[in-house]
Amino acid sequence: MENKIPHPSTFIARQDVNTIRNAAAEAEQLGMLHPEQLRIVYKQEWFKLLAPQLYGGRQITLPGLVRLQEAISWTDGSTGWVVTLCSGAGWFAGFMSAEIAHQVFSDRKVCLAGSGEAGGTADITVTGYMVNGTWRYASGVHHATHITANCLIRENGESVLDDDGQPLVLPFIFDKKDVKVLPAWKYIGMVATGSDAFEIKNLAVESSRQFKIDPLAAVVSGRLYQYPFLQLAEATLAVNLSGIAIHFMDLCEDVFNEKMKQPRLTSEQKNFLINELNRSKNDINLLRKDFYQAIDHSWIAMENDNAVSAGQLSGVSFTSRNLARLSRESVDRLYPLCGLIAASTATEINRAWRDLHTASQHALLTFAIPEP
Repeated sequence: MENKIPHPSTFIARQDVNTIRNAAAEAEQLGMLHPEQLRIVYKQEWFKLLAPQLYGGRQITLPGLVRLQEAISWTDGSTGWVVTLCSGAGWFAGFMSAEIAHQVFSDRKVCLAGSGEAGGTADITVTGYMVNGTWRYASGVHHATHITANCLIRENGESVLDDDGQPLVLPFIFDKKDVKVLPAWKYIGMVATGSDAFEIKNLAVESSRQFKIDPLAAVVSGRLYQYPFLQLAEATLAVNLSGIAIHFMDLCEDVFNEKMKQPRLTSEQKNFLINELNRSKNDINLLRKDFYQAIDHSWIAMENDNAVSAGQLSGVSFTSRNLARLSRESVDRLYPLCGLIAASTATEINRAWRDLHTASQHALLTFAIPEP
């Protein structure tokens, strides 16, 4: 493993960074990604990062995925978040029927958005299911060609139970035309993700629209679809926060350099600013090193043994959640030192602050876990 963890800028072209950032303010006004941002996403096939090569996807390795996703989030929080959530939904193609997956990914601009909450019901019928429900927080839904959603399975009005005696919840994939998008995203950050709600009413779907996320149920071969979903999700969400935090620190350095020109600041105050910024950078880079080592080791195990040990998975979960926590805490330590420019909603540094504090509310990152 390398001793020095590269800056996120290593993994993304400067021209793409400039295009995405130049459109970020207007994307917030639109409440969704800007066409220029989407042009880069489609060109780089970022929505297909986790989709199987069999269907035209990139089927990227996990170590490559988290480094790239951190770089995209460093570029712009909303763009990184939409790419993470929508490419993550593309991972589901490894578990869908081949017929449905081929149909879905025949679109060059395919984008899967959706929700992980069990916001709907799927009543068993003779030919498949009757689906009803409302789901929240579907990042990228305005750009989606298809929607995934979890449903509570019912038969004759009663919940079907799984092998553990719990209500059975299974994911489905729907065509965008069968879904009604509802305005619902009213939060301070991730404004351009367009993470609005959607509803489905009395939609009859065939059984092939339902799939199951389980390595044993994978339709497509490949280690990517044998890797546990929980750790995959934790890791990809964590690098969104670290990417945004590093962007904030980069911007913070520019702010501090301007402050250094102020004659009213004492030498001690200037040194304090420099030391706090350097401490934050060092802290996050040390934890990024641990995180990437945990990811890389788990992927090597998957490649060599076609399995990841419980200890390695715990290491991925632990470092992912710690990285998310430290990203937020580091930014919060620096924010009060930036002055009013960081509180102005018109500034890039404020957008980074708002995006990080909104993304950090994701339920998967709320609680730390014991060190393995």
